[in-house]
Amino acid sequence: MPALGRILVGMQVARIAGQMVSIAIVLFTLDAFHSAALAGAVTFAGIFPGLLASPIAGALLDRHGRSRLIAIDYTVALASLALIGLLGLAGLLTPPLLVGIAAVSSLTAPLSATGLRSLFPLLVPRHLWERVNAVDSNGYVLASVVGPPLAGGMVQLWGGPAALIVIAGVFGLAAVILARIPDPDVETASSGHLLVDAWQGVLYTWRNPTLRGLGFSISILNIGGGMTAIVVPLLILNRLHGGGATVGAVFAIMGVGGMIAVFATGRLESRGRERRMLVWPMLASAGALTLLLPSGGLWLVALSMAVIGVLGGPLDIALFTLRQRRTDPAWTGRAFAVSMSFNFAGFPIGSALAGVLAARSIELAIVVGVVASVAAAIIAQVMIPGAEADAAPAIRSAGAAADSDRIREAID
Repeated sequence: MPALGRILVGMQVARIAGQMVSIAIVLFTLDAFHSAALAGAVTFAGIFPGLLASPIAGALLDRHGRSRLIAIDYTVALASLALIGLLGLAGLLTPPLLVGIAAVSSLTAPLSATGLRSLFPLLVPRHLWERVNAVDSNGYVLASVVGPPLAGGMVQLWGGPAALIVIAGVFGLAAVILARIPDPDVETASSGHLLVDAWQGVLYTWRNPTLRGLGFSISILNIGGGMTAIVVPLLILNRLHGGGATVGAVFAIMGVGGMIAVFATGRLESRGRERRMLVWPMLASAGALTLLLPSGGLWLVALSMAVIGVLGGPLDIALFTLRQRRTDPAWTGRAFAVSMSFNFAGFPIGSALAGVLAARSIELAIVVGVVASVAAAIIAQVMIPGAEADAAPAIRSAGAAADSDRIREAID
């Protein structure tokens, strides 16, 4: 498949940049402003506004194709990171300005995240979905192995502003690679109005029992992930007296664990076993987070991250494949945009909470992450259907039609 190799290369470059910035922005904020609460707020602002904008992004992807919109997002990332870096070097960056730039840059993020992932079920035959999802998941895993150590080392050697400017250039490279990738031909269920299409994407996702169950369970699980993004750097910097390079190395260990797990599970048939592949790793993640509670030194932090990485392998394969199987191809842009944002909503919330809680007690923040992981497993078991009866639920029910007609009348 000629286009797939280029898509994977560009996606990999962008994901490495994304992993780099997730570490660099926290280290930069902690170093420049010495505030865990601000680090959590910046992480929240860099993600949450984009989640709210995801229905619009999904409608745009279904209507206008993907390649140009993906390149636009990476160009926005380039501009915002370069601006933060330059303002930091000039001594003109203030906390409100930092949060504001992060919030604005997040608005286009669903264009690339959804645009790339929604390409796979359209380009790749159904019987190879587990394998391409393994490649997709390993893209994140490889990025988490390479990106954090690079980011931590650059911040430690060159300082946060310079590191952010370099990462901006990596996003620019990804934009060049993906600027003209071909868009697959697919029928799209469109009303002709952008806002109506966006609203119908929300309705489709909400009324699809699988996507709804995934949204609630994965978003709750990601509260623990958001906690980890703030708590682990604080543990290493403040309690273990390590540096940015150590922070990056610990997150890279999590990536190595994930890579091993994805290679092991990506070739296995997941049909009928997806829910078990979600629930058990969620429960085990709660135990892995408890390893951060004792003062056992750096090795215990590294062990916790390695276990979390291993558990993410089967969970990712089950999540990606289940969502693909139970989404109508005509709705992939909108449904994937809303679903992915719903799933990820817990991460910025967890980061913001961790910034506030860790200022008082790091242990309290970790406990919240443990409780969230257990709750996610229970929700997944209860809410995600075990059968594929909901493969393509109808969106144009009487209620949905009435809702859409009201929106169309308001627009007209």
